[in-house]
Amino acid sequence: MKILLVEDEEELSDIVARGLTKCGYAIDRAYDGEEALDYYRVVPYDVIVLDLNLPKVDGLDVLRAIRLKDKRTKILILSARSDVADRVLGLDLGANDYLTKPFDFLELEARIRTLTRIAYIQQGNVLTCGELRLNMASRLVAFGDVKMTLTKKEFAILEYMMLNPGQVMRTEQLVDHAWGSDEDLYPDTLKYHIHSIKKKLTEAGCKKPLIANVRGMGYKIGEADT
Repeated sequence: MKILLVEDEEELSDIVARGLTKCGYAIDRAYDGEEALDYYRVVPYDVIVLDLNLPKVDGLDVLRAIRLKDKRTKILILSARSDVADRVLGLDLGANDYLTKPFDFLELEARIRTLTRIAYIQQGNVLTCGELRLNMASRLVAFGDVKMTLTKKEFAILEYMMLNPGQVMRTEQLVDHAWGSDEDLYPDTLKYHIHSIKKKLTEAGCKKPLIANVRGMGYKIGEADT
């Protein structure tokens, strides 16, 4: 999943970014409202974590600008503004959730996970494709009764594909959702990770391919024809 973290306090931004990265999310960071809007205009995000007390452009103005043309991107306000009036205003302007500082990281991650499920109209934490199961909360993956050990990037790629079953995911989409925008990747990096996932599925007992390479377009996941 791809997250834009908008926080002007660099130390707090570092802490939150490290935590979310350890959870398997791809993170871009902006330190003021103007930079946040620049990122938003060029990169699709699953969730935006937005501080309000920002330089250059206030967080509420960032929220207004996004909501003028985009009702779907999930936005979680993370702010020291804790008055009821501030929380109500943020939610009325279109934020999907509001968490006040100081906060517990586990609660932040749980709220992001909930917003991700809502974004994909997904009920519950478990995604399935045939005998393949992926638990977004516990981050456990299994094929039948066999547990699979995936790297963080492999989990992110598989999770995004399973949230969009039967749809062709372009290479750019998968890279956007599994890596940060500032990472310099080798051309075959995604191909290598897809190959590794396929190999682990085979080792777990998958007899027919679940992940298909759609030539010239990208990849999709779905049960193979019998």
